[in-house]
Amino acid sequence: MGTLTKRDIVVRISSETKQVQSTVFDIVQRTLDLITDALANNDNVELRNFGVLEVRLTKPRVGRNPNKPGSSFVIPARATVKFKPGKVMREKVLKLSSGLKKAAEAPAKKVAKKKG
Repeated sequence: MGTLTKRDIVVRISSETKQVQSTVFDIVQRTLDLITDALANNDNVELRNFGVLEVRLTKPRVGRNPNKPGSSFVIPARATVKFKPGKVMREKVLKLSSGLKKAAEAPAKKVAKKKG
């Protein structure tokens, strides 16, 4: 399991399209800037088969400091971004579920055998 970075995306697209990396980087950066600006203007961003990004307002809630019992304070409402995956992404990620379950169960079985 790894992390896909913006640099990885640029290198992969550049090699697949035979475009210069600086050009691909500029396109990727402009795309991300447009998405950010749209969300900052309270617009939803819908990318078919990928998902929808939308701005939601959280409710104010009470927070407590675990180091100071009895103290509480109000955490104000704030805007956050919610991502709702599209159909194609949801289906592809769902296929990963069984593999992740098996990987999570394998170490648990080894530990159980060592104890027994």
